[in-house]
Amino acid sequence: MLLISTEERRALRARAHALNPVVSISKNELSDAVLKEIDCALKSHELIKVRVYNDDREQRAAYLEQICTQLNAAPVQHIGKLLVLWRPEEEAAAEKKGPAPNRRPRSEPRRTKRSYQGSQKK
Repeated sequence: MLLISTEERRALRARAHALNPVVSISKNELSDAVLKEIDCALKSHELIKVRVYNDDREQRAAYLEQICTQLNAAPVQHIGKLLVLWRPEEEAAAEKKGPAPNRRPRSEPRRTKRSYQGSQKK
């Protein structure tokens, strides 16, 4: 289970406020299929919400701990029937992304029509 500081937790809670739950845990409880879906969602989004359809608060807290332990994620928030989880993107996946091909970096200025015509005359 990842541990995060209170400042990181506060920032992640703010980011998660506008998110909708991407995985639901219902009467089949926390099965392997649900864990696999949560893992895929964490790989895609890093920060997710999970809705638990269970009225037992202790059971929901146990789900949060079990998910975070098995998937090496950090518990961000447990409010009502929502669990907020965060797992940083893996370094290998971050290296693969890189800048989009054939696009100028944001740091470079845009080429205007005038500057484009001037460069062709040279």
